[in-house]
Amino acid sequence: MLYIVLVLVLAALGLLVTALITASSLWAWVSIGLSVLAGLLLVADWLRRRRRSAAPSALVVSAPEPEPAEASESPESPAEEEQTTLIPAAGDLGDPADTPDPEPAPEPDASAEAETKPDSDPGVEETSEADIAVLADLEDEVVVVDEHPRYHLRTCPWLGTRDTIPIGVGEARQLGFTPCDRCRPDATLVAAHH
Repeated sequence: MLYIVLVLVLAALGLLVTALITASSLWAWVSIGLSVLAGLLLVADWLRRRRRSAAPSALVVSAPEPEPAEASESPESPAEEEQTTLIPAAGDLGDPADTPDPEPAPEPDASAEAETKPDSDPGVEETSEADIAVLADLEDEVVVVDEHPRYHLRTCPWLGTRDTIPIGVGEARQLGFTPCDRCRPDATLVAAHH
């Protein structure tokens, strides 16, 4: 079917070129007619394929695949066997009142978790409104780490061997970075300013 469409499109293209060379509108109309016919054939082919794929799979009968001879001769090891997990039916679950509620897991301490995970970001330093106003005008340099939301002093222990980017503290705040609670850059810079 697609080959027929291809031939019709090529013929329509040839007739269009002929119409342009000879200045005859008849060949142009025939070219348009062939293009429309090719489009209709494409739509018909698409509908036919769609109906075929929507046919119920129960009508399609396939022969079972034979097992390879090697698999039947060698005994399977326990690691190669497939495991099947059975899920009870909805009626077999029992009475929900008989099932005890699970104990909620205690929430981990954020600071302890940040210290145990080397890639986790430190917490945010609390800064007063007055200190924020002072920091907005400062040009003192802090450092940031790409893909992390905090800004730090160069001496921050969290930085370790990470690649840092120097930036002004006012600009860091404008870009949405927040102060690290380990090195406390806001408190240090405000104290140095006063």
